[in-house]
Amino acid sequence: MPMIDKRRFLTSSAGFLSLLLGSAAFPAFAQKAVADAPEGAEAQPAQAGPPFDWNALVARMKAKAGTAYAEPESRLPEVVAALGYDAHRAIRYRPEQALWAKEHRNFELQAFYPGWVFDHPVEILEIVDGKVRPMGFSADDFEYRAPLDPADFQVFPGAAGFRLHYPLNRNDYRDELITFLGSSYFRALGRGNVYGLSARGLAVDTAAGTEEEFPRFTRFYIERPERDARQIRFYAELESPRVAGAYAFTVLPGVETLVDVEAAIFLRGDVSRLGLAPLTSMYLFGENDRTGFDDFRPEVHDNDGLAMLRASGERIWRPLTNPSQLQLSVFSETDLRGFGLLQRDRVADNYLDTEAYYERRPSLWVEPVGDWGPGAVLLAEIPSDSEANDNIVAFWMPENGLSAGSEHRLRYRMTWARDVEGDVPLARVLRTRTGAGGVAAVENDQDMRKFLIDFTGGPLEGLGEDAAVDVALHVGNGEVVHKNLSKMPGNDLWRLIVDIRRTDADQPVELAASLGFEGKTLSETWTYQWGHAR
Repeated sequence: MPMIDKRRFLTSSAGFLSLLLGSAAFPAFAQKAVADAPEGAEAQPAQAGPPFDWNALVARMKAKAGTAYAEPESRLPEVVAALGYDAHRAIRYRPEQALWAKEHRNFELQAFYPGWVFDHPVEILEIVDGKVRPMGFSADDFEYRAPLDPADFQVFPGAAGFRLHYPLNRNDYRDELITFLGSSYFRALGRGNVYGLSARGLAVDTAAGTEEEFPRFTRFYIERPERDARQIRFYAELESPRVAGAYAFTVLPGVETLVDVEAAIFLRGDVSRLGLAPLTSMYLFGENDRTGFDDFRPEVHDNDGLAMLRASGERIWRPLTNPSQLQLSVFSETDLRGFGLLQRDRVADNYLDTEAYYERRPSLWVEPVGDWGPGAVLLAEIPSDSEANDNIVAFWMPENGLSAGSEHRLRYRMTWARDVEGDVPLARVLRTRTGAGGVAAVENDQDMRKFLIDFTGGPLEGLGEDAAVDVALHVGNGEVVHKNLSKMPGNDLWRLIVDIRRTDADQPVELAASLGFEGKTLSETWTYQWGHAR
């Protein structure tokens, strides 16, 4: 299973280019609506386009799923197709050219230049008064820094993606808010965050033992926001050899940036594994798993755990790891209430990184709207030796609808923020640490490992050390050698320490633990997979 190289940002791995002019779906438009609109003036299309209709878009993508997929050609000029990483970074959008900037709207839009790994431009259209028209980007919207020669880039080959800006942190500055670039990848920020994990529109056959397929957003329709709008809405077409789909996004920025998604997905071919609402992140090492890394930083990760809310109300916390071989965890469920990749550790001294600011990376929570039916949350952890690689993937796998002709209609809300859990009336796992099992200074038993889990908060507050708090501990492929739960002096933290001996050396050990008192659940459920050491 491939990893995403963050130095390459978000890899575009499937291609589709349908030029707007001459397209069967849209008549020809003037490419530049108003080249130099007066300050504060309303930019108007030179010619009205066809009306936009969400239901018609869904119907069109369903019809496409019934036809054979045509692999697109890359039509980039040679000088653009030859751009490497550094050369591509030398091309920057001019902020003063941002769409809607001269109209002083809350939202502004900038395009990404194609080339390097982004070899298939996407169509980006604007919806004005219910009608569709082109955005009208041109080569003059970009700055071409040395050693590039601007004379080589006089023809604009189309945008690779886009980003929206909004006054997220200050009223006098429009921060980057959300970015769509590469395949179906996108990233968003809550107030005070810096970019970290990514989301995708869809994952096809990820970690399924076959070649993964990367669907692409091929066309976007973006509603022009009102001048003082606090949210923005846009739509997208998605395609790949075995999938076609339509997506609607509504973005509401804030301390918690909310992204509401409605998707209509149609299978034109059989798939082994369909990943809905997929999340992609990076975990190199942390407090529970730093074997093999000689680094002055205590932790390096975008997120440190997978969280789930089951239909029963049980909350799951699964610390992430960087295993020695591909590691899969499957959490079966019906009527899932939510899942996400979280960054719980917000202490800067636990990272000591004044460039990456891992303590400011967002958490992302996915909350289904309506019934998603039976399926499972899959967590894939991929071995990695670099923080440039996205090696963590999590998504919802529907149990049914994997054959050609199947369709999936779903809605969900994504919350991007520092804290996406809110005030939960249960104790949380504060930290997980692991090490050699047994007694210190005694020869290690390779088949025994020690686990330390600290629970804190919620109903644990105020309980004395003599309270009869009990532990529900479940072990698969192992036996408990030692177990101890105690309250730490001077605070409301309870520490569970267990030694586990592996039974089958060729299989991972599955662990789960929670705290209870007088028949009531006090904590979320900690889960862990003890695989093989790096």
